Amino acid sequence: MRGVLTKVLIFLGAFLLTTAALAAFYVPGQVKKTPLDVNSVTRLSGDAMLYDGTTLVPTPVKATSTTHSDSELSTDEVVLFQNSSCLLKDPDGNAPDCVSADDPMNRLIAAGTDTFATDRRTGLAVQEFAALPAEAERKEGLVNKFPFDTEQKTYQIWDGYVGRAVDAVFQGEEEIDGLNTYKFLVSVKDGDIEITDGVPGKYNSEKMMWIEPYTGSIMKQTEKQTRIQSSDGQKVLDIDFGFTDETVATNVKDGKANAGLLKTVGSTVPLVAIPLGLISLLAGLFLARRQAAARQADAGTRSGRASA
Repeated sequence: MRGVLTKVLIFLGAFLLTTAALAAFYVPGQVKKTPLDVNSVTRLSGDAMLYDGTTLVPTPVKATSTTHSDSELSTDEVVLFQNSSCLLKDPDGNAPDCVSADDPMNRLIAAGTDTFATDRRTGLAVQEFAALPAEAERKEGLVNKFPFDTEQKTYQIWDGYVGRAVDAVFQGEEEIDGLNTYKFLVSVKDGDIEITDGVPGKYNSEKMMWIEPYTGSIMKQTEKQTRIQSSDGQKVLDIDFGFTDETVATNVKDGKANAGLLKTVGSTVPLVAIPLGLISLLAGLFLARRQAAARQADAGTRSGRASA
């Protein structure tokens, strides 16, 4: 019976130590990847001043951004995304997620689609990827999330209006419903844009992003943005909007769950498995030595009796 217990303890100790090593060094590298089944809808709301050709008109607005990954065309290292976005006038608070260009209520402000690829670990844009359509805009920097284990430093993040990566500057930490996040400010001053077809303009934006650092996911976002015609300095858009409360609540709930999983895999499992594994292994080795000593003593006793 003691022999069985010894073997069990040694096996359990070796198993726990192996599990700890895998959890600390191998598993995180496999878990810390953007999933291939992303299907998310982000909603924003706020207020805007829209130029009607004569004056700026105050208008409540809403925006919807739908992003999903293409699991068939993605690979183990790169994920391919399709995104569609829509910005609407929402005067009565009942506008749908999007409308067509011939909407009888003239609620559509802007709409578009986009296809891009990112590295599943770093979140950085991948410019050369076989599954990217030839007409897809080649991006640089971060696109739709920050890297796993986000650091308190400045990152480069893509801005589609100016067509280049801009600084996302770390601003500090802040809790959202008990979840710790890192705040980043993305500012663009007098960026050159095309307001409408062939009409040049200037673009200014101050975007604040709240990032869950373990996953790099965006929990909350607010933005103040203006667009001005270069020809006459006329402001055509002045908007102040951000994630809706429902979107933030959903993001935080998912952020807590996903961050908890990463913490468990990378920290909790090794912290628990290493001491238990050592205790079990040492106990098994101790029993094995005692059993070996006991066998030697028994052998010596039998030998002495035989000599007598």
